[in-house]
Amino acid sequence: MDRFTIFSLLLLLPLSFFSLSEGGTIGVNYGRIANDLPSASKVVNLLKSNGIDRIKVYDSDPAVLRALANSNIKVTIDLPNEQLRSAATRTSYASVWVLRNVVAYYPRTLIEGIAVGNEVFVDPQNTTTYLVPAMKNIHLALVKYGLDSKIKVSSPIALSALGNSYPSSSGSFRPELVDPVFKPMLEFLRKTGSALMVNAYPIFAYQGNSDVISLDYALFRENPGVVDAGNGFRYLNLFDAQIDAVFAAMSALKYDDIPIVVTETGWPSKGDPMEIGASVENAAAYNGNLVRRILTGGGTPLRPKAELTVFLFALFNENKKPGPTSERNYGLFYPTQKKVYDIPLTVEEVKSWKDVKGSSPAPEVVTPAVSPATGNGGGAGKVTVKETWCVANGEMSESKLQAALDYACGEGQADCHPIQPGSPCFDPNTLEAHASYAFNSFYQKNGRKFGSCDFEGAAFVVSKPPRYGKCDFPTGY
Repeated sequence: MDRFTIFSLLLLLPLSFFSLSEGGTIGVNYGRIANDLPSASKVVNLLKSNGIDRIKVYDSDPAVLRALANSNIKVTIDLPNEQLRSAATRTSYASVWVLRNVVAYYPRTLIEGIAVGNEVFVDPQNTTTYLVPAMKNIHLALVKYGLDSKIKVSSPIALSALGNSYPSSSGSFRPELVDPVFKPMLEFLRKTGSALMVNAYPIFAYQGNSDVISLDYALFRENPGVVDAGNGFRYLNLFDAQIDAVFAAMSALKYDDIPIVVTETGWPSKGDPMEIGASVENAAAYNGNLVRRILTGGGTPLRPKAELTVFLFALFNENKKPGPTSERNYGLFYPTQKKVYDIPLTVEEVKSWKDVKGSSPAPEVVTPAVSPATGNGGGAGKVTVKETWCVANGEMSESKLQAALDYACGEGQADCHPIQPGSPCFDPNTLEAHASYAFNSFYQKNGRKFGSCDFEGAAFVVSKPPRYGKCDFPTGY
């Protein structure tokens, strides 16, 4: 996991120092992987009553877009990964998609952006080659309907797209993605006046490196900060460091004029025992301090004039999201529309909000080891946060697990020899067991970086050694 450090020096100044009218903007991701959420019309009322005037959704659901009509709430919609190939190879498909999902609602529904795909580089369906062509075809369709100056096209990237991210000044994109993807994508963004969309989660960097990253540093609280020897800046929060690593990566390719929109960031209010830092107090501190940081103005140390637009993840706790407990507890609200915790969402609320630090520290990482063969604790002693594994999500469909397994053993270059017939990990001969071994191999080979154990929800990280027959899952290569 990348070792980041940061905290905005501006955050330590008195609040009255800022001009509260010259900050960035805050939006919220409206995910709907749940069976207990309120209707779209009730959600619109909830957004308006809380001063939220910008959201991002993960599709283009007609009920949602209709409910947003005449609400003055701006929305970014999404073209899902599974539609990238069609949009990239058929201009007619892109044109019809824009007609049905944009033209049919705009301007009554204030669609301001289209996210083409989401974290495509970690998509097990291998849609990377279709990304930029799909973006171009969607843009051409907007041109056709005279909407290209009003609605911008981009694509959210995960921080795993960076080959180097620490220190921030040395940020760079993964070499294999530079020429085929990032150069043409950044050129497209420059020509169309669009921003690069970035998903940034400081909690994952903290959880992977809690021995060197302080919780205060991750939560925008007062701390000594870390000096980046490459640019001389002192970073006082992890968020700024992550964003500046992306700015540095773009600058290295001579695209230092492209802005960034943070399309996802957040902190879970609850997690499994091994998910350190996941608590209501920490979620309130991270999101509350982040909102204050953004709305009170000032960019990052590397881009001090940048006025960031940041989308919090997420509006609701979503009870059908797969994976560890944290995945279902990123919401600002319960499905009942009650707040999970109180944070400011507007400039006026920022003026009176205070981050109240509790007396009890976040739980530290120490989980008894479990023998892969017996399930009993034993000679392995304790498992630290560094000792983590990646396993398959048994709740996913067989087709998605198989596609992810094929990717891991193929292009992903995981070591899949042990799960071949006659090899030590062939038994149990189940898709979940084989996928778990392959996913873990990919995860370990990639240094347990954030994003390397996801496969679009087909996998998640655990802190106890997986148990599948007598198979031994390695923790490093």
